[in-house]
Amino acid sequence: AEAWYIKAIKANYTDPVAKLYLADAKKAQEKYNEALIEYNNYKKEVPSDPRGEDGAKSCELAQKWKDGATRYKVENVALINTKDPDFAPSYADKKYNKLYFTSMRPGVLGGTTEDPTIGEFYSDIFETLMDKNGKWNTPTSLPAPLNSKDNEGLSSVSKKGDVMFFTRCMVDKKNVTYNQLWSSAKKGASWGEPVKLPFCIDTLKFASPCISPDGQTLFFASNMSGGQGDNDIWMVKYEKKSSAWGKPINLGPGINTPGNDVYPFMHEDGTLYFSSTGHLGMGGLDIFKAEKKGDDQWGNVTNMKYPINSAGDDFGIIFEGKKERGYLSSNREGTKGADDIWSFVLPPLLFTIEGVVSDCKFKEVVPGVVIKLVGSDGSSVETKTDAAGYYKFAENGTARYVNPNTSYVLTTQVGVDIKTVQAAQGFFTSSDRVKETTVGVEEAKTYKHDFCLVPIQKEVRFPDVLYLLGKADLEHPSNPRDSLNFLYQTLVDNPTFVIELSSHTDYRGSDPANQKLSEARAKSCVDYLISKGINPARLKFKGYGEKRPLEVDANLDGTIDYVLSEKYIVKETKGKSKEEYEALMQKNRRTVFAVLSKDFIDPNAPKDVPVTTPTPPKPEGEEEGE
Repeated sequence: AEAWYIKAIKANYTDPVAKLYLADAKKAQEKYNEALIEYNNYKKEVPSDPRGEDGAKSCELAQKWKDGATRYKVENVALINTKDPDFAPSYADKKYNKLYFTSMRPGVLGGTTEDPTIGEFYSDIFETLMDKNGKWNTPTSLPAPLNSKDNEGLSSVSKKGDVMFFTRCMVDKKNVTYNQLWSSAKKGASWGEPVKLPFCIDTLKFASPCISPDGQTLFFASNMSGGQGDNDIWMVKYEKKSSAWGKPINLGPGINTPGNDVYPFMHEDGTLYFSSTGHLGMGGLDIFKAEKKGDDQWGNVTNMKYPINSAGDDFGIIFEGKKERGYLSSNREGTKGADDIWSFVLPPLLFTIEGVVSDCKFKEVVPGVVIKLVGSDGSSVETKTDAAGYYKFAENGTARYVNPNTSYVLTTQVGVDIKTVQAAQGFFTSSDRVKETTVGVEEAKTYKHDFCLVPIQKEVRFPDVLYLLGKADLEHPSNPRDSLNFLYQTLVDNPTFVIELSSHTDYRGSDPANQKLSEARAKSCVDYLISKGINPARLKFKGYGEKRPLEVDANLDGTIDYVLSEKYIVKETKGKSKEEYEALMQKNRRTVFAVLSKDFIDPNAPKDVPVTTPTPPKPEGEEEGE
């Protein structure tokens, strides 16, 4: 067709519609950039015709959708397709292992003669069953009285499997086609004598029926008066009181267009799917969906995009219950010759969170560390690092640890084993808490987060807890409570630890005064942690005054480099500024802690939580600067 339109234009064919048809032909071949040029040429000559503007927009969208394809996977169901038209699939039972579809292959009940209106074989409704390996077997035509010498197809079976609705197209002696809707009730294992639905009028077209999941509403396409265009989507209610079908209702301009709107499908979640040439699309018929807005109201029509749609005709979509998989019909590239049935599936979004846990000081990996993942969906899972310090949250069979549209908090829990409460040797967990989210993420993604753990060996300063001169309360303007939250989080992350909190002063002032002040300061920190909910039984405190100046470890082997004694400070700051002197003095004014034991058992913990008491370790001096 493209070549003929090009010849017509070169021959100065006066009707500009040749440019429109050339654009349509190029669009059908996915030549979107070339089609865009022709649509714009047509728009210049006939600015009043919206087909030029709509065609140009559709080409821009089609190329965009193809470049940024959705995650759906679409495949030709080669086992049941032929070189003849095979289309309009529908599930025939609630187990979804029987499929009906329309076919115009040889062997139909209409015989080998061709339908004079279209020059092809008559169509029948065919059946295929899924075997134990998930493969469809060789299709067979349904017997009479459901199929006949006329055209049958486009079926829809009630969820109970007891009623079928389908289209029968009869041709009179003048080759005029009458498309009507029929129904057939199940009688045992067979279908009964079909009955034409009462609202169908012989002079009009009725096709592509779809019964709602509750069996009370029938959707269909028709060219009845009162519509928006060539064919519209309508619905009709079954009235239980009168045991009869009511009056058909047009779904209105929010769904229907001046073009063809056909092949409705009602999803179990209330979403309406249909095909249309009137809404902006990628080719001929495109598949769209509309959200349920209320009783018998739908809106927000959106294109299903590529690869559900293509440059060809895409129609007759069905879903397997609430799952994101099913079948559709298409004559896209890759068919066996005409319309084919294609399967589609939306693969699950796979997210992975992984990383390595190492020693903060020596950068060596730490095996056996428990990593906990808590989701906003209420999920909570744990895993342990392997011999290489590696952890990973991904999939375990059918279980997914990291779900779509969920926010997560990731923490190290060195003091907790998955099956037993058991302290890890030589480390306490840092207060690292990583937040991640999969909300709005539409592509598979791997999140990488490494943790480092602080060895329980030497004094480790945490953010300074400062005090007013000669005071022990926490009213310093720097808000020292924020500093203590580091230690609070450490205790939360290591629920079996019992610690001693101790304070130190510099050497100024008398020994008794410094001793008393350091004890008061240590107690104020303990009181604050208790107020935050830490069990008092896990907290000890002690003041050391000026007796223990800071030992500075600056060597890789862990040996002490120097001690901030009075003698050392005086020597190092001789001839230097007062600020340098005060900086060294400040290092000695610190609050630190020591891990006394790692076997605390909360008496209020649930009794069914397995607890293993490890061998009590020797007290280790874990001091953390304020």
